[in-house]
Amino acid sequence: MIVEEAPAKLNLALHVRARRADGYHELETLFAFVDFGDTVRVAPAAQASLIITGPFGAALSDEGDNLVTRAATRFRERFGGGEYAIELEKHLPVASGIGGGSADAAATLRALARLHGIALDDPALFGIADALGSDVPVCLLGRTAIGRGRGEQLEPVPGRPGTPALLVNPGVAVSTAEVFRRWDGVDRGELGSNPLEGRNDLEAPAITVAPVIAEVLHILSEQCGAMLSRMSGSGATCFALFDTEVERGAAHIALRRTGWWSVATTLR
Repeated sequence: MIVEEAPAKLNLALHVRARRADGYHELETLFAFVDFGDTVRVAPAAQASLIITGPFGAALSDEGDNLVTRAATRFRERFGGGEYAIELEKHLPVASGIGGGSADAAATLRALARLHGIALDDPALFGIADALGSDVPVCLLGRTAIGRGRGEQLEPVPGRPGTPALLVNPGVAVSTAEVFRRWDGVDRGELGSNPLEGRNDLEAPAITVAPVIAEVLHILSEQCGAMLSRMSGSGATCFALFDTEVERGAAHIALRRTGWWSVATTLR
């Protein structure tokens, strides 16, 4: 059995530059990852199977086909191999803007590549990832990077490993398509080198879909030591980065009183 972690993805900044003719949007985003996420276990089997466990497993229990099974199918079509028994241990909220499904698909591809002795930087592996979804390539890369195009054109950059982070989700699932549909189409400028000077252009439209996001962001911004508070992706998960673990811990205690899902972690 191969065990692969599927860490949550954060968009430290997300600039939407334009709508494209193909229905996607031109993006500039700074991706980062944290030391918390799902776990994928893969083993060769006589018959294909997928078991979903974990705190958020029930949210996917009715899905007969998802990004994990699609990743396994695409891998087999490209590289060969047999059937696999896969377990997805789901710790990340579903439809929450932190790349849960994309991270799971990427972890599945990494596990299968390890089973078959395929290099993790094989271009064909990244081709499969790109076909599965815009965030799957960076989740396969698994490190801090600037994403352009749909987010699949990646430029690795130095990260800030060890930075204390707090993730908060108010328990609402937000449709990515609906949030992008409500974007006002205004290009507010390119992504700079400092994420603190960036923004998430999807925050405003996401708040129109789920107003509670504004409340989460307000509470996070008021926490002592929070140097950056922002929504990730299309929401509804928000995050704050802190100067110290002590300040993050105090904020975590304060946010627990809301009853929202939250996790204290660090950047990878």
